[in-house]
Amino acid sequence: MTTTVQTSVDSPCGPLTLVAKDGRLAGLYMTDHRHRPALETFGPRITPGELPVFAAVSEQLTAYFAGDLTTFDVRPAFAGTPFQQRVWSALSDIPYGETVSYGRLAALLGQPGASRAVGLANGKNPISIIVPCHRVVGANGSLTGYGGGLERKRWLLDFERGSTQQTLI
Repeated sequence: MTTTVQTSVDSPCGPLTLVAKDGRLAGLYMTDHRHRPALETFGPRITPGELPVFAAVSEQLTAYFAGDLTTFDVRPAFAGTPFQQRVWSALSDIPYGETVSYGRLAALLGQPGASRAVGLANGKNPISIIVPCHRVVGANGSLTGYGGGLERKRWLLDFERGSTQQTLI
């Protein structure tokens, strides 16, 4: 039987809901997240310190937003199709403060004609920020859809480039 629990942490881009399944991070959702599952599927609410993965994620998010961490070492528990999991895994290879296009990411996955499929998988990434789907942009560099909203995507990219206000919300 799977044990699912949730907690909330504050961040400069608004409250974040963390979800763990069997002790591993399975979700990191923002307020009004586009593909956010129903709250009742997240299990009971606990404090971040009650579960080691929540304590680690909370600590790493604090360091990230302080500008002291550029790479997360939390191993997520992805639940998606094999293709989605390949896309989500590839997202973690995009360097901090940099962006790639959907087409470039598709090419890196060995499927150069799959930019739309990459975009759909990217949009359903269940672990925002840690799995940096915000670093994927349109072919011309434009900001395209983001589960947490384009304002947050712009804020996260500007933050990583060192040119943003301290908080979004």
